[in-house]
Amino acid sequence: MRILRVGLLCSSLASTAAILSGQARPTTLVFVGARLVDGTGAVPVERSVLLVEGDRIRSIATMSEPGTIPADAERIDARGKTILPGFVNAHGHVADTSGLKAGPEFYTRDNLERQLRLYAQYGVTTVFSLGGDGPEGVALRNEPPVGRARLFIAGPIVTGTTAATATRQVDVAAAMKVDWIKFRVDDNLGTTPKMPRDAWLAALQRAHEHNLPVAAHLFYLADAKDLLRAGVDLIAHSIRDQPVDDEFIQLVKAHETCVVPTLTREVSTFVYESDAPFFSDEFFLRHADPKVIQQLKDPARQAQMRKSASAQKYKEALKVAMQNLKTLEDAGVRVAMGTDTGPPARFQGFFEHMELELMVKAGLTPMQAIVAATGDAARCMKKADTLGVIKPGASADFAIYRDDPTKDIRATRSLESVYVAGARIPEAAPPGR
Repeated sequence: MRILRVGLLCSSLASTAAILSGQARPTTLVFVGARLVDGTGAVPVERSVLLVEGDRIRSIATMSEPGTIPADAERIDARGKTILPGFVNAHGHVADTSGLKAGPEFYTRDNLERQLRLYAQYGVTTVFSLGGDGPEGVALRNEPPVGRARLFIAGPIVTGTTAATATRQVDVAAAMKVDWIKFRVDDNLGTTPKMPRDAWLAALQRAHEHNLPVAAHLFYLADAKDLLRAGVDLIAHSIRDQPVDDEFIQLVKAHETCVVPTLTREVSTFVYESDAPFFSDEFFLRHADPKVIQQLKDPARQAQMRKSASAQKYKEALKVAMQNLKTLEDAGVRVAMGTDTGPPARFQGFFEHMELELMVKAGLTPMQAIVAATGDAARCMKKADTLGVIKPGASADFAIYRDDPTKDIRATRSLESVYVAGARIPEAAPPGR
């Protein structure tokens, strides 16, 4: 061990090349000079020294008092850059989709790994897949996250219409060793029956008997209050029919339940009525498939969306959702970033950055949005202090940005490199290029 000398700080090009080529990487890395945001909302550490040993954060110091650094550590010069914890998506899907297609034939290990790599390449280092998960997802959840995002799962969505059926479905999911249970209490704007109350209540109770937390898909304020009184652990979408009221705020705070706004879910229902603004965004185009973009530009497809009554209703629902987000944040309700990405045309990785922009547009500060996507998202998903934060002992999942997202949330587009479990995520050529 020896004292770090600032004058010797530089990236080791040879070892970086070794990482990218899949060869053995150094056990210890030290990132020097960055503005470090720890995911808790605390004042950033300026001119930081971040020491990573293996897959864990070992220490955080400053260049003026760097502490001791192992002699064999790879030194990475991060001066002028910003380090954030990897983003935690509290409501995504690693699913049976490919491009604009969906079906069980796409639920393969290779496809799931592709999706997890894509999330990671955009700086999303943990994904809670809330439904539609099978054995391949279980296997990936159980394995070290090599070259990809971490995965947690909810298994098959509970859809039973009777208490007995819903209970059996929870038992099946619990036998898979899932992390969460998920069900829907929604009528899709009046077009389908809601899950009956006795069915979802039985599912909730059985899940808690298995010591499993429960996430509920919903739309209406009245349903949200009913679910909160019953003890639901996560509201997995915005309340979109009307403004939240004092009773709801008191309930959600009393139960310490988290809310996941999924604003980009609403955007996905109407944004393709014309060419989406992000079709020309270089950050989006890093990993977007040109063939999929071309399909979404099809005039007939766009006309169909323009004529969709549900698309226009969800466009109005987004306004309510954004107002409610600001109200909840101001009231001290814990908010977790989630996107419902995974279904076709909800672009994994990129939509998470768009979600942060919408959260700021709703009235949150950039730091509040970042905390919702890091430390608070991990806390809401029962992974506090191990994911979503940069602190000694936490998993070494973080991203380095050229610019500072705490000053301008669009600076998340200046993403330069991503690390999961202490290993750099390799860049990949965009599909079709």
